[in-house]
Order: sequence, then C-alpha cells, then structure tokens
Amino acid sequence: MKIFHQLLSIDEAIKKIEEKYGLIKPKGEESVHLKQALGRVLSKEIFAMVDSPPFDRSEVDGYAVNHLDLVGADESNPLKLKIIGKSVVSKIPEFYIERGECAEISTGAPIPKGATAVVMVEYTKRTENEVIFYKSVSSGENIAFAGSDVMMGDTTLRKGTVISSRHIAVLASLGFKYVYVFKKLNVGIISTGNEIVEPGEILPPGNIFDINQYSIGARLQELGVNVNYYGIVKDDYNSIRDIILKALEENDIVITSGSTSAGEGDVIYRVIGDMGELIVHGLKIKPGKPTIAGIVNQKLVFGLPGFPFSSIVAFEFFVRRIISMMSGINDSPQKIRGELAVRVNSSKNFSEFIPVSIISRNGKYRVYPVYGNSGSVSTMLYADGIMNINEGTNFVDENELVDITLFSNLAKVPDLTIIGSHCPLLEDIIGSNVKYIKVGSTAGWYAVKRGEANMAGTHLVDEDSGEYNLPFIEKFGLKGKAVIVRGYGREQGIIVKKGNPKNIFEIEDFLRSDVTIINRVKGSGTRSLLDLYLKKIAFNKGMDFDYLIQGIKGYMYEGKTHSSVASAVYQGRADAGIGLKYYAYLYDLDFIPLNVEKYDLLIDINSLENTNVKSIIDFLKSENIKKIIKEKYPGYVLLEDSGKIYGI
Repeated sequence: MKIFHQLLSIDEAIKKIEEKYGLIKPKGEESVHLKQALGRVLSKEIFAMVDSPPFDRSEVDGYAVNHLDLVGADESNPLKLKIIGKSVVSKIPEFYIERGECAEISTGAPIPKGATAVVMVEYTKRTENEVIFYKSVSSGENIAFAGSDVMMGDTTLRKGTVISSRHIAVLASLGFKYVYVFKKLNVGIISTGNEIVEPGEILPPGNIFDINQYSIGARLQELGVNVNYYGIVKDDYNSIRDIILKALEENDIVITSGSTSAGEGDVIYRVIGDMGELIVHGLKIKPGKPTIAGIVNQKLVFGLPGFPFSSIVAFEFFVRRIISMMSGINDSPQKIRGELAVRVNSSKNFSEFIPVSIISRNGKYRVYPVYGNSGSVSTMLYADGIMNINEGTNFVDENELVDITLFSNLAKVPDLTIIGSHCPLLEDIIGSNVKYIKVGSTAGWYAVKRGEANMAGTHLVDEDSGEYNLPFIEKFGLKGKAVIVRGYGREQGIIVKKGNPKNIFEIEDFLRSDVTIINRVKGSGTRSLLDLYLKKIAFNKGMDFDYLIQGIKGYMYEGKTHSSVASAVYQGRADAGIGLKYYAYLYDLDFIPLNVEKYDLLIDINSLENTNVKSIIDFLKSENIKKIIKEKYPGYVLLEDSGKIYGI
C-alpha cells in the first residue's frame, strides 16, 4: 500500500505549487456592462469622475430658506417669509434667495443660491405670497451637498472587489456603464467513488448520496466561478483518467473529491502522477489530510477528500486561496476573536479545524465546539465558523482566546439561545430563529449561569435523592436566578441488536467479557444515569467504582448523542448502550426499559418574558404536544406537571 509523501502545511503546499506552476494570477481582464457585473471581480481601481450627488439638493419637500431668518421660530412664535419661486427636479433655479425670502422646493431639486437650509412642509403654512414657519432650522439641515456621498477623484472601489448589488448602485450613481473585471475561471468538478449515488436516486445499502459535487460547486459559484459538473465516476483508473482529461480540455482548473487516500482503491494520486506531476500528497491538517494537488497539461488539478466536512475544510483553507488568487479576489475572510467555552484537546502533529457556534454576550464572544466527524454535514448547519488550532498544540483551555473564521457575518441575533442536552422533540417545538447548541446537560447549566444561554435542556439525576434537575438549582447557585420548567418524560433503557443476540437484559450484563458497550460523553444526563447504576452495582459487590469500570469493554468509547449510540449498535460497533426508546425505534433495534427520565428546561429568570420562551411553556401545556408525541415520539410521555414552573 502506498503511503503519503511528505505532509505539508497549507502555506508550504501553496509555495510548492507556485514553484512548479509559476505565478498564480488571473488569466486576463474584460469590460462588462453594469447589468452583467454582479459577482464579478474588479480588475482596476474605480475613481469617481463626478461628485455624488453632483449638486446641492433637497432631501425633503418644503421650503428653501436662509436659516438665519428663522432663528427662534416655533409653534408659539411663528415667523413669515416672502415666497419668490419654486425649485423643481432636473432644473437649476435662476433666482437668488435674499434675506426675508424663501422658495418652494421638491425632494431632489437643486438648492437655490442664497439658501442655507430646507424646512419640511409639515412645519409650515402657506398663504398667497407668504409662508408661515413654525420651526427653526440649522445651517445645512435637509440638504445633501455636492460630493457629500462621493467626491470627484475619490477611490470608490478597490481592485479585487467582488461586485455586489450595493457596489452596482454606487457605480451607477457615478455614471459608470461598463467596468473592467477579471475574466472568470472555469472549474470542473468530478465526484469519485463506488459508493456515491446522485441525490434523487434510490439509495442502495452501504451507499451515500453525493454531497461534495454540490457543496463545492455552490461555494465556487459564490466566488464568481463558472462551474462545470462531470457527475460521478467509479474508482476505476481508466475512467477517472478519461474524465479528468475531458475536464482539463474544457476548464482552467479541475477539482475531484474522493479516492485521494493511500488505500488500494484510491487512484486519483496515481492518475495525476502518471498524467503529469503530483505536487502535494497530503496536508498537515485535520480533517483534510488526504488532499492532493498536481499539474496536468499546464493546468492545476486538486483532489479533495471524500468525507464532506473534510472536503469543505480542505477547499476553504487551501484550494479557495488558489482560486481567489487566480480570480483576482482580495482574499480576506471575516474573522473574530472569542473565548473558548470548554477545553478542547487537539492533535499535536496537525493543524486542526473545528466547527464552532458563537454566542455574543456583553460585547464578548463565547465559542462552543460543534462536535461531529469528517463525514458529518449537519455540523455546518449549526456552526457559525471554524476554529483553527495550530500544529504543535496539545489543547486549548477553557476561556482561552481563539481566532474564528466566520462563514458569514454575525449580524443576525437569534431570538433565543438554547445550550444543553439534545432532544428531538424540543427541536420540533422551538422557533426558527433559535440557536440550539447541543453540549450536554452539565454544560447547559454552566451556560445559563454565565448568561450565555436563555435556556438549557437538562436531564441530570441527583445521586443522593434520585430526583431529576430540581436539586441542581441549589448546587449551581442559581436560586432566584433561574427556574426549572417541567418538560416531559423520556423512556431510557438499554439499546441492543434486533433479537437481542447477546441476551443483555440489565446493566450488570455490561460487566460480561463478551459484551462491548458504547457510553455517552461526560456531563451528559445519560452518562450520569449509567454511572449511578454502576455505582450501585459496585457498592453491592463491595468493589471500587473505578476498578469496576475498568472491566467494562467500551466504557471509554463515547457517543455524543442518543443517535450515535443507536447507530453504533445498529452497525455492530457495540453490543449495547444506554439511550432513548425513540432512537431504538428509529433504528429498528430492541429496547430494554430502565426508567422514565424527566427532561426539563432550565430557564434564566430574565428570559421568562421572552416570546419564544412563553410559546414553548404554553406548548408544553397544550393539546398539540400530546398529538405530536402520539404521532412521532414513541417512548415520550407527558407528566402531570408538564409546563409547571419550579423555583420562581
């Protein structure tokens, strides 16, 4: 099996490409009509050839005056001025405003000479030859002066600007009908893999839908690139070679995804190496290590990993930089700095990229990792950006400042922020403009305590009393600061394979040598529940808890969600795990009930008047939730006190 060549950092890889390929630059420029300029990249600086506005003009309908004539004018002391004419749009007035005079004026009309302000018509009353004014004005009030927007000679737009609708408005205001832009790149995209199926087709067992062709293609279009799609190619040397050659004839750059690793079935690196020169064979990044780049027929060919998030990272932080240089784009992704909310361990030998969600509180940003894997797509839905942990770093501690590359700006503030344990039913009943960060019950309590969240989903069980959630108000010092709203019951139990082939019926069976389990992450309510059962078993056996868990196969194998537990059992990676009956039902697995836990809502007391919070509480008391549970959520039950507020 072929191993990766020397792994390179992203900067090293770009430098090596430049050494072999030559200067990476745009392929030329052209002039385009303003109507076709949206999304194009300016190839020249734009200098204003005229003032904007080109003359002093009125911003309102009213009367042009010398402001000194109206000093002291108000409702109790109206002042009169003689009217001498009218200024209308598109015509320069020939009269002059002397002291004691005024002129009627329309919005956008030129300001007559001698006038220093405009009074809105709402503050006036007209007689036959005079106007009565009930308001004074200051010099320049309601006047847009020539050049106040853009002055002649100003550098209005810079070379490398991607033209937006706002830029087109400015260009039109300055009289530009045509602009010079860089020629568009043509990029061909190819997906490879025996297991890849086009979206919309029937999905056979063991196959996945093609994601990368669409995600990378859409990102390229956002960069103003012409994208040509070449579909899916099986992992066959000749087929891949032929489609790459065809794409090279029709494009400036070719991007493939999948088949880039060093396994026997991965052939992209061999095809590129045989047809041209393989320059990059592996990056020191995680995810994204199996990324390749080469030159074939004097054109660049990139091979991205097949896993979706891995592919997105490799594109965004490596390939996009090359695309931007060849498109002429000023490449400066929006970044912010924020405090990491939880400690994150890292791979010391790689530069690691982790999707994060961001909370803004009191002028500061708090950063939460969005957990997933390199094959995950859903992480991108919940993430605001990506955190980069540099090579050589073992971990980044809680409250440490980190740099975040944003997917887009953070201007839209969510109506409600929920941080805590995940629940699919809660997702069903929250509003659309809600940020929901799933980090486990304990982290949710801390987030509410720090003021980072309005609400947290929680199902923590107190070891002393066996009661859910309520005792933790005191333990976290939140009495008078937060309340518990009773949610609903969720049936927890042991999830096993269909037919229960290992005959697992109780927690004590986890101690058997022929049983491998999957656990949940520390801080989750389910992990707390399992540990509570195991501590009772250890006590009854006269054993130390830490010694007991060392004998449980898979105790340290952690799933981040109930779904990951069910998936591990379904795929045979584990024999059993603790989870919700709902997920056993979804995966068609067997379920041994243990208890009905209480999934409650911890709510910051100042958020009780939040419209979304009120709606959620009302919904918990409504008939609609009964209908949803009956139709969609086996293992869920309403409680006698669902919707009741405790601790207020």
